[in-house]
Amino acid sequence: MAYSQELVTHNFTPIFDANSRVLMLGTMPSPKSREVGFYYGHPRNRFWKVVSDVCGESLPETKEDKIAFALRNRIAVWDVLAGCEIRGADDSSIRNPVPNDMNVILAKADIRAIFATGTKAAQLYRKYCYPQTGIEAICLPSTSPANCTVSYEKLYEAYHAITEYLHDTAEK
Repeated sequence: MAYSQELVTHNFTPIFDANSRVLMLGTMPSPKSREVGFYYGHPRNRFWKVVSDVCGESLPETKEDKIAFALRNRIAVWDVLAGCEIRGADDSSIRNPVPNDMNVILAKADIRAIFATGTKAAQLYRKYCYPQTGIEAICLPSTSPANCTVSYEKLYEAYHAITEYLHDTAEK
């Protein structure tokens, strides 16, 4: 399906609470995620599978299960951008990005590390959010089906880095 450049506004509420320790940031919800109304909504996106495996839990299936899973495991989920012009799910086509205000989460949660779920999310975070937050984002490989060159095993290995920050024993 060919997409033309369109102006997209992010309309998902960030997932977090005061106990959240790790902030996972994507770039912008894909057309499929916007269609299903939730983060990492493409059926072949490996985000929920890899994060649940890393946390030693079964795969959450519903939106409610995913929210409960994230909160139970102290994982906040949001995106770097509040809006942009984008062609389909092609992060390289992003124009006129408008960043989210990370203080929405950082002012209320005990975030100990920020992870970007892909290179473009990391680049946009570094350019637009880091100057305000002063917190470096750790870049993880994208879980998108478009990133099929990264095996599930490599994703699991990379995403395992979040576990260091999820528990009370982690240094702040």
